Amino acid sequence: MPDSQRRKPATRKAATPKRLDQRSAPSSRYRLQKSIPDPHSLIPALAPDEIARLKEQLEMAFAAQAEGPRPEARPFLKWVGGKSSLLPQLDELFPKEIDRYFEPFLGGGAVFFHLKHRSPRLRAYLRDSNRELINCYRVVRDRPVELMLLLDHHARLFREEGADYFYAIRKQHDLTDDLARAARTIFLNKTCFNGLWRVNAKGEFNTPVGSSKNPGLYDRDNLLACSLALRDAQLEAEDFRQAVAEARRGDFIYFDPPYLPISAFSDFKRYTADQFREADQIELAQAFRELDAKGCRLAFSNSEHPRTRELYAGFAMHVSVRHPATTWNKV
Repeated sequence: MPDSQRRKPATRKAATPKRLDQRSAPSSRYRLQKSIPDPHSLIPALAPDEIARLKEQLEMAFAAQAEGPRPEARPFLKWVGGKSSLLPQLDELFPKEIDRYFEPFLGGGAVFFHLKHRSPRLRAYLRDSNRELINCYRVVRDRPVELMLLLDHHARLFREEGADYFYAIRKQHDLTDDLARAARTIFLNKTCFNGLWRVNAKGEFNTPVGSSKNPGLYDRDNLLACSLALRDAQLEAEDFRQAVAEARRGDFIYFDPPYLPISAFSDFKRYTADQFREADQIELAQAFRELDAKGCRLAFSNSEHPRTRELYAGFAMHVSVRHPATTWNKV
């Protein structure tokens, strides 16, 4: 048979590898060369001298608050919709003197850290429906040294194992140890695609790995400053409806909920398994009016949207020139 008539074996075209940041899971089977340690066994074995030294520094920082100005803390997490860039504009709308402060949608905490630095005696009641987020804040407040050491361990293994290690940690949806949960939250937040905290309908984190091979998981001085700022803060995982139940006349409350979408690409509300829908926006507006009638001082941020203008009609409105947001306030 002539060669031209012979059947040639089929050849497969090499598949173009997909970017890990464009899918929610890799093709690997999460094989790791090193096991993920239990934090209770890890922390004492890491560096007892370092633990003691850092704890001493932390106590010195706490003691220094009575002798001089506190260090200004900044958010230790990336958070969609964070208000760091808007603080100069927002600060002009906030009360100059604040005794009790409520924030039902804590998120990255930029407004709280700013106000706490400005008013050190402020008593803060910080809430968010995201339980992993609130747990993370509590561990930063109560156990910052152990947290940093565990994050150092995560950083080292991520440098060695890369995406496999990220997805192995991402699978740990059922952790019960508060320290391990907090370290996982920060690790995933700093190594995932665009720092996006997103969960599925089961409440499981599902953002893919990002492109950075050696991200900084924390800044030691800032994490200690955050711990100091949070030291006397009350932290609870609650819905906004329960979060403001204790508010009374004269309290200042800042609402920064998931925004009403101004386009198909800005409709993000999957911070928890329970999405924040328009019905929740309506209930929030009603709560805002009830708190106003009670004599609370209020501020609220949302998108520049006709529906938000309608819901908050009658309150002073301020449109940001650098951010697609509008702030309503009654202070």
